[in-house]
Amino acid sequence: MNLPRCSGHGLASKNPHAPSEQLSAFEGSNQIATVIRDSPTYLPLFRSLKENDILLLLTPAVTPCQVTSNSDTGHLTSDPFEPLGKALAKSHPWVRQVPYIPRNGITGTHVVHIRLAKLVMFVISGPPCFGQPSQVSLAETVRSLCESRPLILLACCKIGWLGPLESSFPTVVQVSGYAPLELEAAADTVLGKQSHTARPNVQNLIIAPKSWQVEAWNEHRDVSPAYELWCQCFPDNFRLSRFLFQSLLCRDGYAMHYVVREPGTSQLLGFCATYTTYIDSDSERLVGSLAALFVRPSYRQRGIGLSLHDHALRQLRKTRGVCRLQLGSTYPRLFYGVPVENHSEDWFSRRNWRVKPQSQYSLPGAGQETTDWLLVFDDWPTTTMTESELLFRPCAFSEYHMVMEIVERESKDKDNMGWYDQYAKLEGTMNIDDIVLGIDGQTIVAVALTYVKNTGSPVFEDLPWAGMISDDVGGVTCICIADQNPSVAKGRDAIMLRLLDSCVHKFSDLGLKKMFIDAMKGGDEGFQSMGFQKWARYREVWRDV
Repeated sequence: MNLPRCSGHGLASKNPHAPSEQLSAFEGSNQIATVIRDSPTYLPLFRSLKENDILLLLTPAVTPCQVTSNSDTGHLTSDPFEPLGKALAKSHPWVRQVPYIPRNGITGTHVVHIRLAKLVMFVISGPPCFGQPSQVSLAETVRSLCESRPLILLACCKIGWLGPLESSFPTVVQVSGYAPLELEAAADTVLGKQSHTARPNVQNLIIAPKSWQVEAWNEHRDVSPAYELWCQCFPDNFRLSRFLFQSLLCRDGYAMHYVVREPGTSQLLGFCATYTTYIDSDSERLVGSLAALFVRPSYRQRGIGLSLHDHALRQLRKTRGVCRLQLGSTYPRLFYGVPVENHSEDWFSRRNWRVKPQSQYSLPGAGQETTDWLLVFDDWPTTTMTESELLFRPCAFSEYHMVMEIVERESKDKDNMGWYDQYAKLEGTMNIDDIVLGIDGQTIVAVALTYVKNTGSPVFEDLPWAGMISDDVGGVTCICIADQNPSVAKGRDAIMLRLLDSCVHKFSDLGLKKMFIDAMKGGDEGFQSMGFQKWARYREVWRDV
């Protein structure tokens, strides 16, 4: 599943226009550069540049693991935007490429280069990362520094992901990513060459087969190339360490993954991860998860993703006990579902998945929006909680069996797949006190699982994103509120608020600064009013076999 790229340093939260929406686009870009607008007619560049004029190229610094493979040299370059500078320099040798780091902003060095330039091209790699200014805001700063100098904005992602662009950017060019071929297409477009498509290499001239041979992945041989491919296809907010990537994939007994290789070279062209997980306490019922699927950018739209998709589903259907198929995964969690407002929605819809809800009251598994939330504790309301008879505290060993009864019942009632298994992993461990209880008198009315990095929590091993955001993030998952009792149902929002407040205090006492909650359905206004930010948005998509 291939996500839009995000800016260079740091791990992202999502703004309303950003790739919270980003999980996996299967058959990606066509490598065509598009002029969104050019009201002052700066393009083609020969109209604005004379022989000795300096063209300043401001490009974002991105982490090395995100760099796409250089097909000419066969290795990873440290600067993925170097092909853009080289392509421009073929027609205008006075190109000066200067990187900028989003978290550091526009510095005095950039100001000096801007004043020496005749024309400035500002490159945006994607939506903003958490804790950084957006690259659009930095472009606005550059626009003011340019004064009368022409400024060309090059967006290496869909313009819609960046939000409404101000009128201060009269010339905007878009490409779908920053692979070398896409950047060369952008250079051809701004230079005014007739072909607006990237030059194909010899491999692209070969007629691709309608279907590709799919093989089971080999853990010993394929971890490194699969990780390299992951780094090419996903932005920083979904960046994993190689160790964690391997640990999430290598799950003996309930993980099966598949690859497509280039005939003759064995180069990895596509990868698909699948899992089987118990739906509930019934040891005979499994959910089969198509957890992630991604294809090498230069080989998309050739049927590789479709071959992997169809083969993986056939294998899951053959697995004894699988009675439900899911896009995304329950646990271990790579991605919860299909990203909202991403072209992968259309891709899956064409394969008969119910991705887009038909109404507000769509059936379960038919595209209901689900959100991951991130809270910075400084944004948590400081008002005193109202007095209540409810008590919130860690679970005791003697209460564990009652917790399991609640989780089993609530999971079945609300189709929360895999939740029972997550609580069951704590049996007999010292991590039972990771369960936070809400108690009304002698009755448990709410439970939540918490997890923290480096505590030996088996839950943390299945939910990587809280720990990948930063070391000061605690996670909360599998929240169950037993609302069969009418009085509890009526006060559900208040119980949720008190439960989350208890988790905030628990994490604060451990010295943490943030809290991550995954896969919450609805309640957007309530979460936002409490200071939460949307980190990712998905469509929950599954179907019974």
